Amino acid sequence: MPKSATIHARIEPELKETAEAILKELGLNPTQAITLFYRQIMINRGLPFVLRVPNEITRQTLDDTDSGKNLVYCRDADDLFKRLDL
Repeated sequence: MPKSATIHARIEPELKETAEAILKELGLNPTQAITLFYRQIMINRGLPFVLRVPNEITRQTLDDTDSGKNLVYCRDADDLFKRLDL
């Protein structure tokens, strides 16, 4: 078996540039990051994160947040907990 294999993928240039800058800060190159990702797929026997389709309430909340609608501002953590009745 060969010692290495090649992967070719097309991604958006901005995504590549931003992700590679973050990887550089972490001390990783793209090959190392992809290897880590593939190893996690092997360990987890699936993707190393949960993929879910949000329910309608979550979808609407995300849309509202993105558009700045129905936002609640809190002064601090205590104010947040009070508003959440915690």
